[in-house]
Amino acid sequence: MSTSGEPALDVISLSAGYGRFDVVRDISLHIGAGESVALLGPNGAGKTTTLRAIMGLVKHRRGTVRVAGVDVSRMATHRIARGHAALVPEGRRLFLEQTVEDNLRIGAMRHHHDPAKVQALLHDVFELFPVVERHRGRPASALSGGEQQMVAIGRMMMNEPAVMLLDEPSLGLAPLVIKDMADALGRLSNRGKSILLVDQRVDLAVQVCARIYVLVDGRLVDEKPSADIDRDGRSLIDTYLG
Repeated sequence: MSTSGEPALDVISLSAGYGRFDVVRDISLHIGAGESVALLGPNGAGKTTTLRAIMGLVKHRRGTVRVAGVDVSRMATHRIARGHAALVPEGRRLFLEQTVEDNLRIGAMRHHHDPAKVQALLHDVFELFPVVERHRGRPASALSGGEQQMVAIGRMMMNEPAVMLLDEPSLGLAPLVIKDMADALGRLSNRGKSILLVDQRVDLAVQVCARIYVLVDGRLVDEKPSADIDRDGRSLIDTYLG
């Protein structure tokens, strides 16, 4: 599916929105293979719309989206989700009455013909999130919010996408759980996974991601290496996020 040396994600001059209105306008960003990048901005800036546009859930007015060298700009969402890109949406969207393992296996539907592959992917998820393995037979509704978020990330891993998109994974979680999640995302990045992270926690983004993009009123206004940002992100917050 991918072309050797291609970026994991290339968004070029993208404008997208709802009805007659553009929410994001002429934005361009890229993620290298194995790179973790954050997209930050105030509420209403267009961060979630950007993720949804990458997944084909929001109509592109103009521009191009390439995943691992493949143009997915006019591809149907279900085709994009077959190994090109996968999204953990805000709120997780698990099947709460299904078991944890069933939720994970739903993420691996494109591998249903290869049971050995599915087992290997389950092993990877359980290695990253041991608590998920302990609860694999329980309904997802019985888990805490942090545990459910781990299942949602695990379900995305089961898809084995070229790029992983996460929308507000820290929302509503306790500080200790956020720390565990940051550690897990860091380990995913160290395994060579390509990640685009949207989150209100600037400190989480600085810890996990190599680069930061800032989106304000639907336009990209800044890009910088995380190494150039103070660890708690105060300078970025004061300048753009308020």
